[in-house]
Amino acid sequence: AVCYCLGITAVDPARIDLLFERFVSRERREPPDIDVDFEHERREEVIQYIYGRYGRARAGLAATVVSYRGRSAARDVGKAMGLSEDTAAALAGAARDLHHDGAVAVVRRLGEAGLDLADPLLRRTVALVGELIGFPRHLSQHVGGFVLTRGPLEEIVPIGNGAMKERTFVEWDKDDLEVLGLMKVDVLGLGMLTCIRKAFELLAQHKGLHLTLASVPQDDPAVYDMLCRADTVGVFQIESRAQMNMLPRLRPRRFYDLVIEVAIVRPGPIQGDMVHPYLRRRDGLEEVIYPAPAPEHGPPDELRRVLEKTLGVPLFQEQAMRLAIEAAQFTPDEADALRRAMATFRRRGTLSLLKERMVGRMVARGYEPALAERCFRQIEGFGDYGFPESHAASFALLAYVSSWLKCHHPDAFACALLNAQPMGFYAPAQIVRDAREHGVEVRPVDVNASGWDNGLEETEEGYHALCLGLRQIGGLHKEDAESIVEARHAPYPDVGALHRRAGIAVSAIETLAAADAFGSAGLDRRQALWQARALAEAPPLPLFEAADQRGERPEPAVALPAMADGEQVVEDYRTLRLSLRAHPLSFLRQRLAGRGVLPAEALLRAQDGDRAATAGLVLVRQRPGSAKGVIFMTLEDETGTVNVVVWPNILEKYRPAVLGARLALVRGRVQRAGEIVHLVAAHVEDLTHWLDLLTPEQGSAQPAADSAGGVAHGGRSPAPAPARHPRNQRVIPNSRDFR
Repeated sequence: AVCYCLGITAVDPARIDLLFERFVSRERREPPDIDVDFEHERREEVIQYIYGRYGRARAGLAATVVSYRGRSAARDVGKAMGLSEDTAAALAGAARDLHHDGAVAVVRRLGEAGLDLADPLLRRTVALVGELIGFPRHLSQHVGGFVLTRGPLEEIVPIGNGAMKERTFVEWDKDDLEVLGLMKVDVLGLGMLTCIRKAFELLAQHKGLHLTLASVPQDDPAVYDMLCRADTVGVFQIESRAQMNMLPRLRPRRFYDLVIEVAIVRPGPIQGDMVHPYLRRRDGLEEVIYPAPAPEHGPPDELRRVLEKTLGVPLFQEQAMRLAIEAAQFTPDEADALRRAMATFRRRGTLSLLKERMVGRMVARGYEPALAERCFRQIEGFGDYGFPESHAASFALLAYVSSWLKCHHPDAFACALLNAQPMGFYAPAQIVRDAREHGVEVRPVDVNASGWDNGLEETEEGYHALCLGLRQIGGLHKEDAESIVEARHAPYPDVGALHRRAGIAVSAIETLAAADAFGSAGLDRRQALWQARALAEAPPLPLFEAADQRGERPEPAVALPAMADGEQVVEDYRTLRLSLRAHPLSFLRQRLAGRGVLPAEALLRAQDGDRAATAGLVLVRQRPGSAKGVIFMTLEDETGTVNVVVWPNILEKYRPAVLGARLALVRGRVQRAGEIVHLVAAHVEDLTHWLDLLTPEQGSAQPAADSAGGVAHGGRSPAPAPARHPRNQRVIPNSRDFR
């Protein structure tokens, strides 16, 4: 309520009934733990403000203990045991997922790598690596925890200089600071806040709309319709594949549904087996009942107030605390100990001590043992990743605002999302592709039109066009881009004019030419590179430079061979990480069809249980801690994306292909639940070497033609530009993983 009145948050506490004791209670005798999210691009500005406001003698960043994981433990132990570099590298690769797979799997992978498992030194090294997992490795800076004291901080704890300039931090872990009762405020950076601010600025500049987080129209039916379709690429928090799969099942229609959506795909509810009961009750397939103690131990509705908002199923951290207080009769001190044990990313050792106490008391009071066990499993999940209702409400607001922007202003949203990179779940290629699918015209990078940031340009009708900025070119410095824009008082007719007027290095001009950024000057990639190389090899003397400017010494025309379409796509990926011409798989479609591989759009029409094969660039690999070793892959081809589920036994069989392929072929069984389609992998093959076929040395193929006589979706070479805009081309972005 205080933060709402001060304008720090736009979440109205009157709409969200939060547990007050979660933040302030008489028993805690300490200030509340405060987390504030700022725009990630301005977080350092906030940090330096705090140092200036309170002084470095009274303010410092907290420390955090970094513990050993598989690869770091393997590297350090291998070095200490005197292993050779190649053996240590093989050990580190095999131990990458030691916390998931166990030591037996690591030993098997070492054998597959050709190492002698009978070697006593190697066996002892593997054993030591297993012992070291979870052991403290070094002290590091906390992500944003600030300690503030009334008196000099140096009288309490040593202060050290951080690796970053103008950073000082205390040498105590954040948990120790909490035990000592010191004031700590978490100053965190959130990329979506940067994105939303930039989107609001674009709306004000180009459309005359002046919005804030609090003034975005609420409960818009069109926004919820979009969410029910799982159309959430780029949207905050609900853009992952797990969230996209949940959205059509949850079907949010009001703000509190988003609060639940944000919180339900989390380790706590999943490990506590709370997700499916909630969905069944929401769909009317299961009766909403509230657990009750034996009559002699309490009223039958003692948990109704705690669980009514979530249909009798505990989903939030506050509910877990209140359930322990009401059902297990925890004292305020015991409840506070439970809160501490559920802190984010806390080790489970403290939490497990409370299990017997909570489960035993609930059973003694007449609750079913299975319910008591499920409730505590949920709390254990919070021990890995606590997500209270207050956080879910704050995140749900940003999820709604970003969804509203995507629904009504996809042009401004995509532009802001690109300008806020790096952030989020998807690469710029997928963001641009999604924007185009929503009717946004995308215009390529060009030295005569692009600024550093991506921008919006007016069109005759519909949304504004998204003009890709110079920042999308890999290796181009912002200072060079600003020099180009500053000297652009007239269009650059050729490479030499840009060099003379902007005064940037030839290497920067070569980077621009390689990115095909001279289209408006009538130069393709190869012609622009030819002119750039001429500047690099023979800098003009002053006399000849004046003649060049007067046009008295024209460069002889050279007939350069045209680059093949496949070669152009390869170069697009190398410079922009997306292609303005075609998707790589459009060139390989005929070859893939010969192996029975379906495009993504065809696979999505398959029936449950069908056998099928698909192939695509690997966009994302996920291995959630609560998924019991299952890997989720997202593949992309020229027609769309496919979600692939890889079970642990298939992962072990095809591990190099699953973890290393940039282009993967997957055969398996279709799993369909309504509109949600997965391919459960039975065979995974690495086809990365097929990408070499796009180069002219291997003879690049042309994109496959469709039934209309053109090419498959995403596979068309750019058509001649319409007269209304010289740079208007079809933009088909692609995977971040293809170079």
